[in-house]
Amino acid sequence: MTTRTGAPTAVSGGPDLAQRPPRDRIMVVARELFYRHGIHSVGVEAIAEAALTNKMTLYRHFKSKDDLIVAYVTLLAEDGDAIWENISATHPDDAASRLEMWIGHVQDVLENRFERGCALANAAVELPPGHAARAVIEAYKQRKRERLVKLFRQLGYRDPVQLADEVFLLFEGARVSIQYGGKVPASRMVRMLRDVLKRMPIKGSAPSRR
Repeated sequence: MTTRTGAPTAVSGGPDLAQRPPRDRIMVVARELFYRHGIHSVGVEAIAEAALTNKMTLYRHFKSKDDLIVAYVTLLAEDGDAIWENISATHPDDAASRLEMWIGHVQDVLENRFERGCALANAAVELPPGHAARAVIEAYKQRKRERLVKLFRQLGYRDPVQLADEVFLLFEGARVSIQYGGKVPASRMVRMLRDVLKRMPIKGSAPSRR
């Protein structure tokens, strides 16, 4: 089976894919195919076949493809939230260490050879205004920005909101650039991020931290 654009729908769910419940298999497959080929390019028939099931079973768990898309972006948002929760749990009383851990995560993401941009941003581009999945994506991105604001406020930056916006846009832009600019521009992101952090003054300090 292939997608609507002719791309093969083989997935890397592993040898245990068949042992999972049908809903789990569908989500594993949808997550990989939507990310690899795009939401519009992958039909429910291709997902059902790659998930070792059929359309009837898929529609038993998801009323429509739109419901499946909502479940897909919700899963991505939950994974993103879990990353922040893990960072907070690892360094509950050390904001500087939380920042370093997050920067390490950013570097891992951008250096991943399978990276083809932010899955949530990719999905948002394909979804029409008013789609239920867009609300999930927008809420997650807002939470991410607010977490950065909180972190920078705890670190004592004079303008944590401005800094959060700069860092947020820098990371989002780096991931988008992977889609058309390759890895080279994005590979400079961590250095650029540290430069932004150095330039933003901390309360009680001189305007420049260089």
